[in-house]
Amino acid sequence: MRTHTVIDSPIGPLTLVGDDDVLCGLYMQTRRHPPAADALGEHVHGALAETTEQLGEYFAGERDRFTLPLAPHGTPFQLSVWDRLRAIPYGRTRSYADVAAQLGRPSAVRAVAAANGRNPISIIVPCHRVIGSDGRLVGYGGGLARKEFLLSLEAGGGQDALF
Repeated sequence: MRTHTVIDSPIGPLTLVGDDDVLCGLYMQTRRHPPAADALGEHVHGALAETTEQLGEYFAGERDRFTLPLAPHGTPFQLSVWDRLRAIPYGRTRSYADVAAQLGRPSAVRAVAAANGRNPISIIVPCHRVIGSDGRLVGYGGGLARKEFLLSLEAGGGQDALF
């Protein structure tokens, strides 16, 4: 059964969506590709407690790796990109070109960027760790200020960086 809950975070409210308590969506309040309201399922206060706990630890600087079962919905290519994103180490970044090359598809930079932008499980599938080839912060569905905050948090900059 699909359910959702909304939790507070230093970057604003986060909507967690689960299929039988397995995380399939994590959405910021404002984002470029929001899910349809009917795709969220029933609102259940306190659902996805383990996800909530691990996110709290992440934002407190106490967790650098998530150990949650995930069930993102996407095309086979999108799933391969999102899997590759999970391999980017905490506090590190990769370019879209790096991700495309790691997938064995060096000419698929735009397709990687599109899949990155459609990532349904922000933060835990760390699309914020993907930057432009020139090192600039580009293309984040939750806004560049949130991307900068998350990267600063992971670099040891703490929660006071932006919000």
